[in-house]
Amino acid sequence: MLNNKTLLITGGTGSFGKHCVKYLLKKFNLKKIIIFSRDELKQYHMAHEIKNLNKKTKIRFFIGDVRDRDRLKLAFHEVDFVIHAAALKQIPAAEYNPHECIKTNIYGAENVIFAALEKKIKKVIALSTDKACNPINLYGATKLAADKLFISANTLAGAQNISFSVVRYGNVINSRGSVIPLFKKIYESNKKIYPITDKNMTRFFITLDESVMFVLKAFERMKGGEIFIPKLPTIKILDIVVALESKAKIKQIGVRPGEKLHESLGGVDEARNTIGFKDHYVIAPNFETNNISTFLTNNLNEKGKFVKSNFEYISSSLENRLTIKQINKIIKNVSEN
Repeated sequence: MLNNKTLLITGGTGSFGKHCVKYLLKKFNLKKIIIFSRDELKQYHMAHEIKNLNKKTKIRFFIGDVRDRDRLKLAFHEVDFVIHAAALKQIPAAEYNPHECIKTNIYGAENVIFAALEKKIKKVIALSTDKACNPINLYGATKLAADKLFISANTLAGAQNISFSVVRYGNVINSRGSVIPLFKKIYESNKKIYPITDKNMTRFFITLDESVMFVLKAFERMKGGEIFIPKLPTIKILDIVVALESKAKIKQIGVRPGEKLHESLGGVDEARNTIGFKDHYVIAPNFETNNISTFLTNNLNEKGKFVKSNFEYISSSLENRLTIKQINKIIKNVSEN
């Protein structure tokens, strides 16, 4: 699907974008990859990191901000696929700078949609987060709004062959801001006191490799309007510390503004539209003109079935909880990106 095509990634110099571009260069022969971001220094460093990975694929670094619709239109010229990864993601920063978060995460999403419609992009996937499910913080609320915009964009496409879908997943293990690299640095230092927000806190976790492969697979699976959710393991945050040091000193600092004790990737209220597949779930769009049962089989002919009416996909579940031994294995492979 991707060979000889042009793909653009907004926020392309972030953890996901960098890893995705490297993966694409190693596994595919695209016509062109466009990295759209506002940080020229990150673009400079990234250009040096990837310059010898694939001589057949043209790389274009495009400085711009998703807040600027005209700039997006220029960048989207002759693009086939878009991954929208640009966002303001730090929860405390969003709480104290709400207007800036809204401008990027909501108005930026709207700009991506209208630029894609005007330039007739074939498929657009927006990256979302577990924070968008029953949000209690501004970041999650803006991502929920963005998700709604992308899903509803399918009704704006009309007869045009343009599809919009969303991929929602949990914390990325070795991304910037991940707690595992932080705890690893503390372990390697002399000050071995680990700050824990709450001893009972749990999170979904996914590796960068897994997130990239899941997003790219979604391009093949999507019909338009779905929210794709991978089936993920969960971790008790305290267990990460125990995996590093069984008798570690812990300082409980309290839950930060806007932070949840447990995260959810699929709420009870979404259960009636949720379809379970072998390795993922799909929340089908709920439009008056839409027949949800058409999403029981995706474009790869994979078949799913509706979940139970009381289904909730929450990180406090013990069903797929990682053991200390499994966490240890992950920690050994982690380096901050």
